[in-house]
Amino acid sequence: MTPMTTTRRPATGSLLGLALGDALGFPTEFHDVPAILDKCGPWREMELPGSSVAYITDDTQMALAVARALREGTGRGTLGPKGFERPLREEFVDWFRSPDNNRAPGRTCLRACGLLETGSRGWQDASQIHSKGCGANMRVTPLGLVPGLSDEQRAGAAQLQAGLTHGHPTGLAAADLTAHAVRLLAQGAEPTGLVGMLRSYAYENRETYHEAWLGDLWRRGSEPTPQRFIAHGWDECLGVLDRLRGALREQSPETDPCLATGAGWIAEEALATGLLCFLLFVDEPVLALRRAACTSGDSDSIAALTGAFAGAYCGAGAWPREWVARIEHREELLEFGAEWDAV
Repeated sequence: MTPMTTTRRPATGSLLGLALGDALGFPTEFHDVPAILDKCGPWREMELPGSSVAYITDDTQMALAVARALREGTGRGTLGPKGFERPLREEFVDWFRSPDNNRAPGRTCLRACGLLETGSRGWQDASQIHSKGCGANMRVTPLGLVPGLSDEQRAGAAQLQAGLTHGHPTGLAAADLTAHAVRLLAQGAEPTGLVGMLRSYAYENRETYHEAWLGDLWRRGSEPTPQRFIAHGWDECLGVLDRLRGALREQSPETDPCLATGAGWIAEEALATGLLCFLLFVDEPVLALRRAACTSGDSDSIAALTGAFAGAYCGAGAWPREWVARIEHREELLEFGAEWDAV
């Protein structure tokens, strides 16, 4: 059993874990495992990079953008599509313009945010309908942590924040599933049953198109109905969850997780490989981060998701104090965590 929520502070643990994983995987992204081992030494001993500030990437930058948009959207009462879309769009455009947006941002995010900046189109026209890159779910963690949302609000908002840039149905479904996984773990769900719970959620929502949140986004795709459109995304997520279940039966901790569940450049594989690293080391969150950072794929995004899952389950005490003291945006991360843990 996990400790009481108020004691372990899951929101703080999850946000810090996301940022720490992001920073740990920042220097290893785009490298294969032998190159990472040559550069960093044994993966079980990897340390947070830098001597003072540990810098994060666009993964954490955009997660904080989502958190700020949520604060504004919920500050006016019940979170709704219009009340969330406007501040979310503004935050994404601010990120796009920022001089700190120099951390190898994804092309899809840049392209979509550039279109959002013009203001001449609805967000559905700016969305990159054929992209299911991991940008859809690397930033969705705040939706799994913010209190007071209904299941419909959380799912709709998770898919909306994905859809502003990544309109592919698998990007939408994977973001929704990622937020749901974070929520379950923050509430104390047992990790041994997590994959089964996620599969059940995917089946239950397979043909649920959140029109109030997504509008006519589905018409940009090639499916004849909104139900068929979103079902395609959930089916791909179910497929990768099957791969994850098989990997947990057979995977060795010493084997690159990307070989089992994918390199993480696309949304459903980032989710599955991040979950795999967490589930291999449920009681050793720092080791889970190190394993995620030492992967041949999108290491910073995989490690960020691993940290979000591990921190939601283990709480704020999971992370070394000396790491937390050096993480970029520490004060803002702690502020959001304290705000959400207090409710």
